[in-house]
Amino acid sequence: MRGPINIWRLIRTGATFERTGAMGVVLEQMQAPPRLRVAAHAIAWPFTWLGFKGDPSLPPTTRAITALGPAYIKFGQILSTRPDVVGPEIALQLQVLQDKLAPFPTATARTMIAEELGQPVEALYSEFSEPIAAASIAQVHKARRATTGEQVAVKVLRPRILQAFQTDIDAFYFAARTIELLLPATRRLRPTDVIAHFESVVMGELDLRLEASAAAEFAANTTQDAGFTVPRIVWPMSGRNVMTQSWAEGVPMSDLAAIEAAGHDAPALGTRILQLFLRHALRDGYFHADMHQGNLKVSPSGDIVALDFGIMGRIDEYTRRVYAEILFGFIRRDYRRVAEVHFEAGYVPPDRDIDEFARALRSVGEPIFGMDANRISMAKLLQYLFEVTERFGMETRTELILLQRTMVVVEGVARSLNPSINIWQVARPVVEEYIAENVGPKAAVRDLWRTAVVLSRFGPKLPELVEQQLLREHQPPQPAQRPSQIWPLVWMAMGAALAGAGVWLGTMI
Repeated sequence: MRGPINIWRLIRTGATFERTGAMGVVLEQMQAPPRLRVAAHAIAWPFTWLGFKGDPSLPPTTRAITALGPAYIKFGQILSTRPDVVGPEIALQLQVLQDKLAPFPTATARTMIAEELGQPVEALYSEFSEPIAAASIAQVHKARRATTGEQVAVKVLRPRILQAFQTDIDAFYFAARTIELLLPATRRLRPTDVIAHFESVVMGELDLRLEASAAAEFAANTTQDAGFTVPRIVWPMSGRNVMTQSWAEGVPMSDLAAIEAAGHDAPALGTRILQLFLRHALRDGYFHADMHQGNLKVSPSGDIVALDFGIMGRIDEYTRRVYAEILFGFIRRDYRRVAEVHFEAGYVPPDRDIDEFARALRSVGEPIFGMDANRISMAKLLQYLFEVTERFGMETRTELILLQRTMVVVEGVARSLNPSINIWQVARPVVEEYIAENVGPKAAVRDLWRTAVVLSRFGPKLPELVEQQLLREHQPPQPAQRPSQIWPLVWMAMGAALAGAGVWLGTMI
């Protein structure tokens, strides 16, 4: 029965956008072709009465998204930072999705805290406020610890949020599979895998123990980053549905007027936030993957304070190097090298023409240089990139989804602080620093050393493994026997011997 339920859910989605007036606003702001506008209205109009009414006091787009539920709100949060994609009017409407949604009753929050931590709220906190911020997943209360008097922020999950999200995710899966079935050309984008990745990330956000752990790891990684702060987790007062952390005073990143009134340099903040994100992604391979304005503050001292660590991104070292080389190639306008990196990493099928791909990349990159960022239509740029990747058979890389999405979000935040910011100029020093340390002869020597150390750990086991394999090789052949595995073991043994020598030599240098 899941199919009919999902069809019903998707019909109500279109009907809700039509009923609230969001359909027309979205299509107009995104400059959709007239024929598409007419077709969209014609399909949705008969089902208008099935749509959710929403809160009439909200603007049309926000009204529709909030009525549809938490998963839709998550997508809306991302789009709120991209006025160049969805238009300034919609972006302004969607900003309320970040931390200004309707809260659930404080009494409910108190009950959930008592059940989670095993004590009444009065025993844990000497002060406990009404909700000060409410988002799609949880809401936050300002409190004071009863034992120490420390001011803290207490985050509480929305009741029954897990069930609500699972309903939306199931409908997304149905839509993705339907698209793959009806539009085979979209299969290279792996829409089902994209939804699976999104589900895994968001489901992790619904366990505040994981968020607390992520915040602690992120804080440890960024201790030495000047101008950046992560609040401290109060572990004894945190659990699955509740998380307590030190209070972070500051001006919301979305309030540009307050930032300027406090004497902070908005363009400098825009540069710093973009460079910090790149440094975290490249240096640590672990980055905040939900860096919209609602999750950022500017402290009185001018530090950027990060909040909400439910969605974090992690990329392995090899992928970091590939990503850095692609960025570096664009910065240097070396499109041939960018194309080579795509082929070396397997992002583009080997049977495609590398020179043609390099020429296509040049047509994407060249318009960026020598222009202010506010003159570049990111929507058109992304559209053309889609056409290029489709033409060369490049599949969606699920391991890069969060990185790519967060890059878009962070650029949007930086642009809100400095409309003329140029992402390539700002990124250059960070990428060059990473390239100098991790690509080239120095990195090759370090990789060989690490390989030697790893192989040396298996040295004592290799003689036994080789002996066992030799005994198996001398047994009578069995039907469908697998090919001999002796040579890989021999090579491993030789490698271990060389590794041992390498380790010894390393200790002598």
